[in-house]
Amino acid sequence: EGGRHYAIWVDPHPKPSYLFALCAGKYESIHDEFTTRSNRKVALGIHVDPGDGERARYAMDALKRAMKWDEEAFQREYDLDLFNIVAVRDFNFGAMENKGLNVFNSSLILADADTATDADFEAIEAVVGHEYFHNWTGNRITCRDWFQLCLKEGLTVYREQEFCADQRSRPVQRIKDVKRLRARQFGEDAGPLAHPVRPSSYQKIDNFYTATVYEKGGEVIRMLKRIIGEDAFARGMQLYFQRRDGTASTVEDFVACFADASGRDLSQFMRWYDQAGTPAVKSRGRYDAKSGSYELTISQHIAPTPGQPTKAPAAIPLWVSFIAKDGVRIAAKLEGDTISRIEHHLVLTDVETTFRFSDVLEAPIPALLHGFSAPVTLDDGLSIEERLAQMAHDPDPFTRWEAGQSIAREIILNGATEHAPALATALGRELDRAQEDAAFAALALRLPDLNELILAAAAPDPETLYAARESLRRTIAVTHRARLEAIAGAKGELPFSPSAEAAGRRSLKSAALDLLAAIGPQEAHVFTEAFRNATSMTEAAAALDALGQSNSDAFDEALEQFYRRWRENPLVIDKWFAVQAASPRSDALTRVTRLRDHPDFNIRNPNRVRALAASFAMRNPRAFHAADGSGYRLLADLAQAIDPLNPALAARLLTPFESWRRFDSQRQQFAKAALEQLKALPQLSKNTREVVERTLA
Repeated sequence: EGGRHYAIWVDPHPKPSYLFALCAGKYESIHDEFTTRSNRKVALGIHVDPGDGERARYAMDALKRAMKWDEEAFQREYDLDLFNIVAVRDFNFGAMENKGLNVFNSSLILADADTATDADFEAIEAVVGHEYFHNWTGNRITCRDWFQLCLKEGLTVYREQEFCADQRSRPVQRIKDVKRLRARQFGEDAGPLAHPVRPSSYQKIDNFYTATVYEKGGEVIRMLKRIIGEDAFARGMQLYFQRRDGTASTVEDFVACFADASGRDLSQFMRWYDQAGTPAVKSRGRYDAKSGSYELTISQHIAPTPGQPTKAPAAIPLWVSFIAKDGVRIAAKLEGDTISRIEHHLVLTDVETTFRFSDVLEAPIPALLHGFSAPVTLDDGLSIEERLAQMAHDPDPFTRWEAGQSIAREIILNGATEHAPALATALGRELDRAQEDAAFAALALRLPDLNELILAAAAPDPETLYAARESLRRTIAVTHRARLEAIAGAKGELPFSPSAEAAGRRSLKSAALDLLAAIGPQEAHVFTEAFRNATSMTEAAAALDALGQSNSDAFDEALEQFYRRWRENPLVIDKWFAVQAASPRSDALTRVTRLRDHPDFNIRNPNRVRALAASFAMRNPRAFHAADGSGYRLLADLAQAIDPLNPALAARLLTPFESWRRFDSQRQQFAKAALEQLKALPQLSKNTREVVERTLA
């Protein structure tokens, strides 16, 4: 009419206004179809910038797999006849679950072997699944208010993680989830930005799309399943869908469904939603060979957090089993039980409890957190020799991986370098088993990162911790140098496959390059050869990263080659910025400053800002925590420049300051000055001001 056009969208399902989206533009579209279990046809469309259509094929495949999985795992069928995704280059978040029209950051839709790493493929699979799963856990059942954000996000993170575990290796996926939780959420829980999974107050809700709400929220759902059992959990989920469909709900509404389905009192469990902080669990065992009895005393403590000086004990599920030093599994009878068991599902509900076992035929080595059964820190008092036995023999992959990580932490944090050769030998056995599960071997070979070590240290000195970590990596690399060089030099597989098995083999190659980088520039020929012969972006990026870590002069030449090849592809150039900002070289600060003035740095593009500023502050703690405070000043300057354009992004970039009080007085002074500089700005946004003031409080 009169040159104007209109369209009518009919959606029979009620929803809050935040879920409505409209996209208009010139798109290239790909289409497919999904047949639901009730034999309905759903038209699927993904809409991207012209020329990018073929790179959205993997996302389409992930969407169809997510739809099928949700029908099988949760009996949830899609409810409309159309499902669309639009990819946007300038987007603050990863994606948004708008009903029938998900809006995505293009970095989480576009992928092919030449331009995307295996981590990109995995992220696409995870986020496409996450946003689709929101159709039921977020859209059909939504939040009564923003304080209930974890109701949709924690539950959907759990569903996403289960989907990814079923698509790939469940043990490897679980370890990756734990690494992400420790890297992002444990520091949040230990600092001035700590808040409960369900916050009790906020100035800007944008600032509470956090690792605590998401990742810890997902762990709370996983614990609920462990405490009440798989069958009761499945009944509770179906009751939730039946009872709450079409409503705006609360955490209490959700938990009540599981209390009703299981017949359990879950009032203590609710503390996980309302108390901030990571519980510190301590365990000590005492074996009496004469009586064949074993006492395991376990205690918990949650440190004060802002606004919560005292804490009540949480309900902590502990999946416990025992092995002997030679690896034989030990059955034991828990007091009150009628039979001996190999695995014991305990729940710690008091500040301290002693669990008593009988019929224990030899001294046991206890493992308390099979599958990381609760988001806690654990001091189990085991010796290095006992941890080595766990690495070699424990049937639980998480326990084997964690034993190696614990030994590495002991060596680095406490200077126990006499144990470095034993750890290197134990990791050699993982190389021996790499053909069975290359992805697990790759995870085992990577030591705890510097941020994790800073959080674990009583009085962290980033430079000292970096040197100790590099020394241990060098010992391991030199011990297995020939084998690692052979792995690093292996030709890439063609044709490329994004499958879990192929990605696992590439991850092992990346781990080998990473370890060899600790030897130094003398390994540069291995890295340049790997870079030259790379048949995928995963291999090219790993080789480039190794060149940066090794302080090789060939780093700059490789960067120039990479830039010349990919300068017209924004998502790949994001990687070019990120690998430089995250490289722990002594000139890191100079590089980041120079890159800020690079013609391709666009302060208005969130992906480019994250590639530079977030990679520097979150992935390069050696440079960010520089003793002269230059890293703090650089991040504050970047946040100040970004804040008028994108307050939510500026606020999020400042979260690495959360650990500033853990350092020496000089670093504290520099960090405080940088934050005070921002606080003094009269036009500072509410988003950024809230983060700054809470960090300084």
